Amino acid sequence: MKTSEPLIVTAQILEQDLQPFDTLRKQYFPADKNFLRAHVTLFHRLPGEYIGEVQHRLTQVASEHSAIRAEIVGLRHLGAGVAFTISSDQLQQVHASLKLLFRPWLGGQDMQKWQPHITVQNKVAKPAADALYKDLDQSFQKSSLCVTGLDLWRYLGGPWQHCLSVPFTTSP
Repeated sequence: MKTSEPLIVTAQILEQDLQPFDTLRKQYFPADKNFLRAHVTLFHRLPGEYIGEVQHRLTQVASEHSAIRAEIVGLRHLGAGVAFTISSDQLQQVHASLKLLFRPWLGGQDMQKWQPHITVQNKVAKPAADALYKDLDQSFQKSSLCVTGLDLWRYLGGPWQHCLSVPFTTSP
């Protein structure tokens, strides 16, 4: 669906769990293109014209879930960057529930199979991505993070504007 005011949905992650990825992002993401903290995107482009309905549906799904433990299970080479891959059946369930509710509004990117990840580098030359991937892969250790809710953002052509935080029913 075309929209002049796209909305983005991300997972809300405990600060102490997000911080190491945010540090890497600040270090390796090109500064002139890094408008955001590290994040996990669930939906890339929902219609801003329906923000009230989007908020209602986020609140509905969030009320059905409690905090989620997700596992950082590996690295993903993006070609022009690097991301950490995330595994969580519960987070996949949240995404699937929202996908059903948002289906009439979803574009191609959001209709694809969802592969949750945290991007720490993007929009760089392949040799730079290769080098970071190799470096991070040598020291990679599985870890976990806690997802405590959902965040809604308005895309502003680069930067994002935070619109709403919707916590899951119970958070740590």
